[in-house]
Order: sequence, then structure tokens, then C-alpha cells
Amino acid sequence: MSTSIWVTAILLRQVPKSLAVSMVHVKDLPVLVRGCRLPAVLDETGRYCRAGLAVVLRHIIDRTCEADPSRKDAASLLGFKKTCLKACAEVSQWTRLCELSIPSAVEAHLRQPANPSLHLPSALLNLEKTLGEPVKVHNDDKIRRQKLQQQKKKNQKKISQDLQEDQGTDVTQPQDSQSADGLELRAALAKLYVDSGAVPSTTTRESSDIRKVKTTELPPLEHVFAEGLYFTLTDVVLLPCIHQYLSSLQSHDASALSQLPLLLRWYLQVQEVPGVPRAAQACGMALSTPKALPTGPPTIAEARQPSQANQESLETTKDVHFVGGPRPTMTKLKESGIEAVFSPHPCPSWTLPWDSLPEAVNPTEGKMSDVRAARKRQQLNNLVAMVTELARPGDTVVDFCSGGGHVGIVLAHTLPDCQVILIENKEESLLRGKVRSAELGLTNIGFIQANLDYFTGPFHIGVALHACGVATDMVVEQCIQAGATFVVSPCCYGFVQNTLKFTFPRSKRFLDTLSYKEHMILCRFADQTAVQLPSERRLIGKQCMGLVDLDRSWAAETHGYSVRVMTMEPDSCSPKNNMLVGVAGGGAGGDNYTTQ
Repeated sequence: MSTSIWVTAILLRQVPKSLAVSMVHVKDLPVLVRGCRLPAVLDETGRYCRAGLAVVLRHIIDRTCEADPSRKDAASLLGFKKTCLKACAEVSQWTRLCELSIPSAVEAHLRQPANPSLHLPSALLNLEKTLGEPVKVHNDDKIRRQKLQQQKKKNQKKISQDLQEDQGTDVTQPQDSQSADGLELRAALAKLYVDSGAVPSTTTRESSDIRKVKTTELPPLEHVFAEGLYFTLTDVVLLPCIHQYLSSLQSHDASALSQLPLLLRWYLQVQEVPGVPRAAQACGMALSTPKALPTGPPTIAEARQPSQANQESLETTKDVHFVGGPRPTMTKLKESGIEAVFSPHPCPSWTLPWDSLPEAVNPTEGKMSDVRAARKRQQLNNLVAMVTELARPGDTVVDFCSGGGHVGIVLAHTLPDCQVILIENKEESLLRGKVRSAELGLTNIGFIQANLDYFTGPFHIGVALHACGVATDMVVEQCIQAGATFVVSPCCYGFVQNTLKFTFPRSKRFLDTLSYKEHMILCRFADQTAVQLPSERRLIGKQCMGLVDLDRSWAAETHGYSVRVMTMEPDSCSPKNNMLVGVAGGGAGGDNYTTQ
């Protein structure tokens, strides 16, 4: 099987000459690729597209290992349990830092290399801080005990040398190549050589007194590479950016290098990885040793102190401690004339003809119980009813956070005159949806494995069933930017928090009434709707859900949308049974609240 990989013109210039490449104008790209952020990979069917740097690189590694199962060195790039950069940038600060923030910061610096305000961007300082934090490695006790043993040997040798100096004896000793200072690097390189087929280095078994030391008393391990001890895909992603950044600093402000001692150390250690120098040379990267190396890196404790430049961003994402229940916040809103009122459901008894639909349309795949499958069909009835009412022939409907395609596949089958695109970051889920669509012979469906905001193409209706936390806000924002209608069922209100894209509350009226902490109290208690909870508590949870979604609807209405907040029918189909339907150009749409 063959696939096509699409990259930007800038990246194309860095592709090794040994690979066959060609230039294609943007307008000539396949539709799915044209609607995504590059790089992107399109499979041989033309209906499954992978987009975004991390997703594309993980795919290349997987295909390499499929073609040659002996390539353990390639497989190891995905890290422990193959989770390296798997979490999407929407929810993972680490993926966003490596995939978006650092490349963007370096690009801005390279455009204005002489601008001193761009010399130490917060993204690079965040990486420097991370490299100074203790490493958490699966089953790392053995390495930490070896480090403790070598530290004790080093201390004993120091005491012995001090005594000899006091006695006037020559204490010149050969350098111990097994000093504790380089244990992490040796452990990391030993694994690399094992993965590449070389003979591993031998390790010394720790003494009995060391084995008795409690885990909590063992010394921490220091970073060798970006994610810890071992070289991973993250290092591959970061190396070109950091190389360009350090090279530019060396030319324009070498003194700034002294403020990045851990980043410099990482840059040098990456060059010791087998194959890296050769690959860098093939891509036109002349790796070097910076001239202004610091005398020594800061201690872990020093490196863990956040810089002034990124202190503010850290404060917006720290945990919020809740005190008390939601009643004072709800009372405060009521006194300001704000109460949630749900719009009536326009077609509460509408249902798809499930008994006559093909088996692959039904949400019964995997280990889903009959009870859960029945509830899922009820949820789909609600969303599909809204979409079929709003869709027109030729429309493009996007199922965001599609999972295995429960919503998108039903829509593609029900609306053959519309194009349906499923967007999901989890490959396993999306591949299940692809198999189901193939069984149905659907030709009006496409699949994009990417972060939801990596989709940049035009569309008419955006739909999402149980988009968790801020994913709901991201879907609504995507629809607003495209001028598209949205049909969204929120979920996991407790995961809502300030992000780089959004701050809460979202609307002016809520912002004028509630603080961020008070809004988070609403979000937290909006999750208290489970069926096993007392009815009074569930009622409060439902009211909190309505208030959080009212804030969302008002924020959308400032962009000219008419928004209805309603309850899915029957309301027992899900503890998270709210549904927001927004139509562009519909005016103020004030039927979702009352003003006293």
C-alpha cells in the first residue's frame, strides 16, 4: 500500500535528496488534505487523512515497524506504552508546547533575530524548566539505587582524599568513568545501543545496604532527553527547532545562551544518539557545539522555579480549590436576573428507523451492553433530528470528536446528498469507524485523524456528541469561524478551565457577575447528575449545566448566532443531556434565559 505525504514548501526544502518529492499547488491538493494543517498523510483510499506533526510522525514510525518488525530502535521512539505525543494538543500542555508553541516561538525569533524581546520566549523557558525537573521513569528503582551507590562511593572517595591531603599525601587519582554525574546518560545510551542491536553495557549490582533504602529516599534522576532518560519522538520534533534557535542566538546574542544551560546540555546529548548526526546532515543541519557553554547546569531545585516570563501562564492553569457548594453562586446569578431556561424540544418523539437500518449503522460495536446501546440510539436520535432539519443537499457536515463514528456514520447514511467528515485524534477509534463505513459502502464520508482545531476547511454544520470540557467550546469556536451551524452536546463540565484559547466565564454578562473561581464551582457541580445521586442533588447539577451552557450560548450570540439550549429526549438517555443548537444570522435569540 502507498500513501501520499503533504508538507509545506519550507519543509520540502529540508527533505533528504534521496526521497522522491514533487511540488503541488494548494488548489490541487485533495479535498481532505486542503482542509487540514500540514503536514498531512493521505492513505490509498483518499478518504483517511492524518494531519499534524505528531500524528504524521507517529504514523511514519508505525509504518516503518510494520515493514520491518526488527526496527526496535524506531519503535522505541514512541516511548513507554507507545504514548509519546499521543495526547492531542487540545488537552496536553506538553504536546502543545512541543508541536506548536516552541516551533511558533522559534519562527517568530528567526523572522526578527536581532529583536531582544524575542531572544528568550516563554515556550523555550518552559522547556528549560521541564528539563530541570526530576525524571519519572517506569520501574526506575534500579537506576536510582545505582545512582545512590555511586554517590556514596564518590563521597567516601572525597573523605579519603581529604584525609590524605591533611597528611600531606599526593592524592592525584585517575578520573572515575563510572561517576554518578553521568549515570543517567550512560543508562540512556545503553538502551539506545540495545535498541540498535549493539551489545549493552554491563551494570554493577547494588550492595545489600543500598537495596534496603526506601524508594522515597532514593536520589531523583535528571533529564537526559526531553521526556526523561530515553530518546523519543519528542526529541526528534524539537531538534530542528532548537538547532535553528541556538544557532541564531550564537550569531546575534551569545550571552543569552548562558540562561539556557539545560537546553544546551540536551542539545549536546542528542548529538550522541546513534544515527542523529547522519540524519541531520542528510537534512542540511550542521550540528555544532555552542561556544558559550555554561560552567555547570543549575540544580534541580533551582531549575524548578518558574521564570517571571511564564509565571502568569502557570497561574491560569493551576488547580482551583473549591470551598462550599453552588447555591451562593446560583443565588448571585439569580439576583442579577440570570436563570437558565431550556427551550422546548422541537421533535421529542422523532426517531430513526433503527430496526430497518443496516447492522453497521447501529452503535452496538465492541462490548457495548444492550442498555448502553439503547441510550446511545436515543442520543443519536436527538442530534440527527436537529442536523437533518438544518442540512441541505451539498452541505458538508463535520462530526468533531467523532470517536468510532456513531454520529457521523448515521449522518452519512441518512444524508446521502451531504458530505460527512469525521475528526478524531485517537487512531484506534477512527479506524473502527472506517471499517464500519466500508461495510456500509458509504462514499460520502471522510476521516481526519488530527486535533479538532487542525481542521481548517469550510463546512456548513458542526456536530459533537459529548465533547469533553473545553472541547465543546473549541467546536463552537470552529463553527463560528466557519459561519456554520452547530449541534453540540457538552460533557465533563468539571474539565472546563482557562486555556490559551479561552477564559471563563465566556460571556460579558456572566463575566460581569461571576469570578473565574465562581464559574468553576458551577462547572464542578454541573457534573453531579449521575443517576445514583439523590434527586435534589441531580436537580442542582442540571441547573448548573444549564447556567454553564447559557454562558456559552450568550458568548455565541455576540457573533450573530441564535442559540437554543434544550434537553435531549428522553432526559434519561444520558446524565449529560444538554444540547446546544446555534444558527448563524439568527439575531439575539433570547429564549434561553429570563431577566427579572
